[in-house]
Amino acid sequence: MEVVARFLKVSFPNYLRSLPIPKNVAGFAELSGADWLALIPFVGTVSLVVYLTISALFVDTRKKAPKQDDIINSKIKKECSKVVNQVDIDELGEKTCYCRCWRSKKFPLCDGSHNKHNEETGDNVGPIDIRRKI
Repeated sequence: MEVVARFLKVSFPNYLRSLPIPKNVAGFAELSGADWLALIPFVGTVSLVVYLTISALFVDTRKKAPKQDDIINSKIKKECSKVVNQVDIDELGEKTCYCRCWRSKKFPLCDGSHNKHNEETGDNVGPIDIRRKI
């Protein structure tokens, strides 16, 4: 605690006194390059504290409606609260691919729609490839 008290009572006031802060606005034009460099850490720290304070005070905590870009499933079974598909393991062939991009016209099976989605968005989604072990 003594270190904190010394910093607040001695070091910090001495630092503030050493800053080349002009007495009026016109004095900023007379500052040298070294003076401006000495002001950068102080101005940066004060700016960060002000930004964090304002961000904390004005955070919007209300639940926002998702933007269209945030919605993954744009059209499949929208009337349901959750999309669930069940597949009997005996119905699987030697290889089955399931869609993960929600763009397939044969959903839940993959039809390759992720390729177009990946090209348009820069995403890298692909199907779930399930193969029967022989």
